[in-house]
Amino acid sequence: MAGSESRQDQGSTVMSGKTELGYIGTGLMGAPMATRLIDAGNPVTVWNRTAEKAEPLVQRGATLGASAADVAAKSDIVFMCLTDTAAVREAVFGETGIAKGARKGSVLVDFSSIQPEATRDMAARLKDEAGMEWIDAPVSGGVPGAEMGTLAIMAGGDAASFDRVTPFVLQMAARFTLMGPIGAGQTTKLCNQVIVGCTMAVLAEAARLATNAGVDAQRLPEALAGGFADSKPLQLFVPRMVNAQHEPPLGHVYTMLKDLDSVCDLARSCTSPVPFTAMAAEQFRLLTVRGGATADALEIFKLSAPTDL
Repeated sequence: MAGSESRQDQGSTVMSGKTELGYIGTGLMGAPMATRLIDAGNPVTVWNRTAEKAEPLVQRGATLGASAADVAAKSDIVFMCLTDTAAVREAVFGETGIAKGARKGSVLVDFSSIQPEATRDMAARLKDEAGMEWIDAPVSGGVPGAEMGTLAIMAGGDAASFDRVTPFVLQMAARFTLMGPIGAGQTTKLCNQVIVGCTMAVLAEAARLATNAGVDAQRLPEALAGGFADSKPLQLFVPRMVNAQHEPPLGHVYTMLKDLDSVCDLARSCTSPVPFTAMAAEQFRLLTVRGGATADALEIFKLSAPTDL
């Protein structure tokens, strides 16, 4: 595939026509993303392993599917947002999975963050078994981005499938970029997580240093705004860290650790050194032990103040 393509801010005014959409996985990220599709006037069938989590979407106008296979049978494009590789594999190839009901020529857009090699393997199997195309499309921007439609989504797959799903993806996101063939989206997301995970650890360190040295860490974003240290994470993360604002969580520590461990796995496979990522991963692993897998990832700030946990 020659080069990459990016689509931005096109989706808000594009109507779906008769395209039937499905959405599987209506958790922290999936629910607000599916909500945007429904509110844009699309016919959407939804399914979640815990059915209660899909009920607000049904009340908003979605149709509740009986299973992942049922969603696939009713949809030209199926969107999916799940926790990890095992969950994706079960949703696609389980007894009542997508592959059992997929329409030939339909497209699966996977917003989950999973391993690139697993993505390539599953995409090939789905194409062989059901004739369904696969776009890997992990997202960045967290729950606020999902709610506001400002997500950045990086994709892997063929250009024709990318173009076909773009109008609908851009009802949920501000930017949708084709990075290469299947798996390229997942690899790009891992690069994203290197930056985000290490940034969380560095910001926690800086905020704790300010606090311990007698400076009001809440004012760091104000003081550093416009300088070389300024960034969206600085402005968003530091106030939440210092004020212990963890509801709703921006992301669970389990998810961050999963992604950073995947970075380390990929790095070993291509002999790429990732020393800072490895250190950040160990900090999140410690947070998992001390705060639980469902802790907000920003609670990494608490690690340097043991009495907080």
